[in-house]
Amino acid sequence: MRRRTFVGAVGGSAIAGVAGCLTRDGDGSEDDDGTGDPEPENPDLEGEVQVATYDSMVNGENPAGPWLKDAFEEAYPDAELTWTVPENGINDYIDRSQQNAEIDADVYLGANLDDLVRVDDNLEDGGLLRELNVDRIDNAERIRDGLDMGDPHGRVLAYDTGYVSPVYDEELVDEPETLDDLTEPAYEDALLAQNAQGSDTGQAFLLWTIDAYGEDGYLDYWRELEANGVRILEDWQESYNGAYMNGERSMVISYSTDQVFANEYDYEMSRHQVAFPDGQAYANPEGMGIFEGASELDLAYEFLDFALSNDAQAVIAQRNVQFPAVDEEYVDLDEEFDQYAHTPTEAVTIGYDRLRGNLDGWVDDWAREFAGR
Repeated sequence: MRRRTFVGAVGGSAIAGVAGCLTRDGDGSEDDDGTGDPEPENPDLEGEVQVATYDSMVNGENPAGPWLKDAFEEAYPDAELTWTVPENGINDYIDRSQQNAEIDADVYLGANLDDLVRVDDNLEDGGLLRELNVDRIDNAERIRDGLDMGDPHGRVLAYDTGYVSPVYDEELVDEPETLDDLTEPAYEDALLAQNAQGSDTGQAFLLWTIDAYGEDGYLDYWRELEANGVRILEDWQESYNGAYMNGERSMVISYSTDQVFANEYDYEMSRHQVAFPDGQAYANPEGMGIFEGASELDLAYEFLDFALSNDAQAVIAQRNVQFPAVDEEYVDLDEEFDQYAHTPTEAVTIGYDRLRGNLDGWVDDWAREFAGR
């Protein structure tokens, strides 16, 4: 989940937990024991490690990025952490790789599963980010079961997760019990959604409908939503901080941590109710990985381990309004976070194998009919 500027059981295609060391077979990158990136006896922890991420990780009100930089540099006094924000996210690095241009970043922080699929649909399988030797990342063993992102090439570890779900005003509409309810007259002209071409929440909601109605039925479902007055705006910022917070609609596709934000800013909780149609929400874990050509490999591994430390996980969760990736016993969160951050009974995720070769086509077919409506 991309941080907003203000600060169960896994279903269907979700995947199992982290287990041991992730390796890529048959590409000549492993050492003799079958493990990529063997741990050096004397790691080089001096130099500048460059971490690519999204804008709201480092800019806006109280983002996590500046804290991560300061704390990492305190822990590694001979190192400097520099943030870089690519304009088009992972797509910038896909383009550079296709053009054989230099990639100067060492770490990518903020990769969704669909990013990895796009990498492999446009580059060689397992490209751009390197296979990780998880044995070099001590804190990886604390990642919660179910947060392996399902990359068959072992390139990423989750550092947080969120659940995309409807948020609604209970004084204007009732909680939808099913996705079908959103097509009924009671929700006419109620729903705000986002463009699946460039919005994380928009794409997650689209994938949720594909999981629910199948490749042959999701467009029909969206035609029913359109007939019922769904309004699709460009991104989460425009739909939530703009239209929804201005009272233009009574429901918006957002996150199940929405009440954490509402509580922090003392908003009326009645307008920040979280809905779990069919007991579900769409899980959107974010991962971090190391670029194949990283110049500061040892520091890159240390950063991944650091991002999974107790303090870093708490800061990321609370400042990004996210759920931490590690087991709750390792993270001390505010009581308000525990009270107002909600989880669905079932987390829906479409896995790598099903997304591979299909994602762009699904989004393009949807966009031809509905983008900008």
